[in-house]
Amino acid sequence: MAFLNRVADEGREGDGFLDEMAGLPGGPEARAAIRGYLDTYGMRCVGEIDITRTRWSERPAALVPVLLGNVRNFAPGEGGRRFERGNRESYQKERDVLARLRALPGGEGRAEETKRMIDRVRAFAGYREYPKYGMVNRYFVYKQALLREAGRLARSGVLREDEDVFFLRFRELEEVVRTGEVDAELVRERREAFRSHEALTPPRLLTSDGEVLNGRRRPADAPPGAMAGLAVSAGVAEGRARVVTEMARADLEPGDILVTAYTDPSWTPLFVTVAGLVTEVGGLMTHGAVVAREYGLPAVVGVDRATRRIRDGQRIRVHGTDGYVEILGSASRP
Repeated sequence: MAFLNRVADEGREGDGFLDEMAGLPGGPEARAAIRGYLDTYGMRCVGEIDITRTRWSERPAALVPVLLGNVRNFAPGEGGRRFERGNRESYQKERDVLARLRALPGGEGRAEETKRMIDRVRAFAGYREYPKYGMVNRYFVYKQALLREAGRLARSGVLREDEDVFFLRFRELEEVVRTGEVDAELVRERREAFRSHEALTPPRLLTSDGEVLNGRRRPADAPPGAMAGLAVSAGVAEGRARVVTEMARADLEPGDILVTAYTDPSWTPLFVTVAGLVTEVGGLMTHGAVVAREYGLPAVVGVDRATRRIRDGQRIRVHGTDGYVEILGSASRP
């Protein structure tokens, strides 16, 4: 624990901390487990559709906050116990639903059809992850190939640094490889434009004509001062808000409510700890909404400027059924 805390505080790049594990009690086993995980999932990261983003296998230290959270909050074997508990609950829910259907007129036929659909979902739902998994796998292969060529160009003095390759189109890169010459001013302009665009806040609604529409919505039954959003996962959760803008800086405890701009598959390991979810963007079928329903977490998405209006440590209540968030108290810690 002390070693991982030090790694988290230092925010190390690369996998140097994995090599340091070898001299710690249990270190070789822990290192082998992490590397085994990275062999399978190391191509993932936050914003993984962007080929330029740093992958977990390129910076394993990004996983340290998640590892620390699991060590602090869960006993060994908790993953298996949670799976078994969820499995039992799902079969109990199946029995309850089928019993209620059979009690209806013509219910036996309805129950048989529902049972077939439940079995189908159980058998095939997991396969929906395969296309994205395969796509992100290939993206990392493409990135590695690009960086190998970029490294060769940088060593020969054509590019200033490997990452310059990300500011060239494919045809431009082909020309650079063929001629050994690059328009350094073009690369510089594109890099500066990228940094400028990163600082912009996109409009919440943009029509096909380019018109920006602004407005506010408020559920009819929301109390004064509540922050409105979209109800995407039913239920009510109350707890400490943890405003997290980078997954690598997440520090969560059981019962916390995750407040962030958006989530993608790389954030899924955090969902085992939290009691609810609030995001600034999203809809019924975006990642955070879908995973929140799968985990049974109340969630509200599309809450305007949630990461700025909610302070880290405040006590909040998430109304996942009605689509709004209430602030109940001041921050419990800085």
